[in-house]
Amino acid sequence: MKVNKILVSQPKPASDKSPYFEIAQKYGVEIVFRPFIKVEGLSAKEFRAQKVNIAEFTAVIFTAKTAVDNFFRLCEEMRITIPVTMKYFCTSETVANYLQKYIVYRKRKIFASKTGKLADLVPSMVKHKTEKFLFAVSDVNNGADSTLLAENKLNCTPAVMYRTVSNDFTPEESFDYDMLIFFSPQGIDSLLKNFPNLEQGNLQIAAFGAATAKSVKDAGLRLDLEAPSPEAPSMTAALDLYLSRHNGEAAANA
Repeated sequence: MKVNKILVSQPKPASDKSPYFEIAQKYGVEIVFRPFIKVEGLSAKEFRAQKVNIAEFTAVIFTAKTAVDNFFRLCEEMRITIPVTMKYFCTSETVANYLQKYIVYRKRKIFASKTGKLADLVPSMVKHKTEKFLFAVSDVNNGADSTLLAENKLNCTPAVMYRTVSNDFTPEESFDYDMLIFFSPQGIDSLLKNFPNLEQGNLQIAAFGAATAKSVKDAGLRLDLEAPSPEAPSMTAALDLYLSRHNGEAAANA
């Protein structure tokens, strides 16, 4: 079945140069960006219930911009002054650079992984193993990262600072898509919450990552496209190949 309208369960890209826009033009399809999930920060009261005192830590670990935002928001709400000696360990240079929104970057000790993986940040942390690390995480973290840090004998405390919740559809929103693209198991959970009686029929579903793909199948849904793969390392590359086989390039050549 030809795909005409696609829902990408992510926020709309900030740049007009996103591959999604190129794909939409190439195949003459409509792409709508509409997250199935959204992030909510914990209140100061909820955070305090974890009995974690931010002032006791000498280093913070960040894996996402969302973690950065909620860490500094909570510090402000709880009137915690962050010392200039605080060290920041980030899983990517993008997250590290994002710290400039809150601190004077050049005056702080900031470390970043070049691969986006926590495992590749560990060597830098081990060099500073005397630090007391605070790990800013979400409510859906699986604990594997904390296990990795514990195995390297790092004094680290995970603290939930934000949660992932369903971004519910309103009665006014149309749901006339030919394909849905998901990037997390939580997105699948939200789909089922919003449409408990969903009959897939010709609706095509794409998933990025093994965990997301498994959630699709566990939900009893048909998985039509999975990424990454050797031939398509990104979802946009996978979508491009998929549409070339199902839609052809007639619209682009017309």
